[in-house]
Amino acid sequence: MDAQKENSDFWQDHSLVFLEMAFRSDSRERLEKADGYGKKTGDCGDTVEFFLNLEGDTIRILSYDINGCLNTNACCNAIVSLARGKALDAAWEISPEQVAGFLESLPRDHFHCAELAVGTLYLALTNARENQRSPWKKLYR
Repeated sequence: MDAQKENSDFWQDHSLVFLEMAFRSDSRERLEKADGYGKKTGDCGDTVEFFLNLEGDTIRILSYDINGCLNTNACCNAIVSLARGKALDAAWEISPEQVAGFLESLPRDHFHCAELAVGTLYLALTNARENQRSPWKKLYR
């Protein structure tokens, strides 16, 4: 084990925001009749799913489910905090860099978790737009 890892303290090495987002689970749920849905598995093996419900063009409910690490959970919760209550078009502005900045202490070697979570959000946003244009498609998901 290298000296840096020996001197590392998980609780001291992370911001309070990161710790809250990493351990939070109140937005972790699967929505049965989501207006938008996205699922993606990263190269690391983590899988993220986002579910969103709209009120007009505004994201009213945004939830997720994961099979992944604490860093991925933190990124998903950061996205929920950044996107809930925003218009669909505004949610497209969320970037992996913005997620990492929000968390304040996402380890650099886990930036791919932010990329995976944001990529999955984009899939859900795309699906929501498609369902707005062709509502009948939602019935066959």
